[in-house]
Amino acid sequence: MSTFMQKKEAVVRKWYVIDAAGKPLGRTAVVAADLLRGKNAPEFTPHVDCGNFVIIVNAGKAVLTGKKLEQKYYQRHSGYIGGLKSVQYKKIMAEKPEFAMETAVKGMLPKNSLGRTAATRLKVYAGEAHNHAAQKPETYEF
Repeated sequence: MSTFMQKKEAVVRKWYVIDAAGKPLGRTAVVAADLLRGKNAPEFTPHVDCGNFVIIVNAGKAVLTGKKLEQKYYQRHSGYIGGLKSVQYKKIMAEKPEFAMETAVKGMLPKNSLGRTAATRLKVYAGEAHNHAAQKPETYEF
């Protein structure tokens, strides 16, 4: 008996909706990253892009546990001396909760071309509404 290897042409992608309201941001990001990679399917093959589309709604209502709102920072560097920019997660969750969720999910994907293409299939919305009803997405509970 040989090991099954999924072919790129045979991949059937599904659409899933995840409701992040009242759920921890990290837990929601883990579930979304697994769906984007296709790890929930029995045909999962690590070197083939066999993931699904994921829509995350209510990202603004996701919670950070503990003292992360005050103590956790998003940092980026311009490349120049003294160019470190830090933003507190309290401000990010108030102004751009979609960015916080996208950053968390992208950090859990592989750092290669498979991860970059999987990240393009992620759609994040701060509120309840999304414009992907034509794709007939399934609700994913975790």
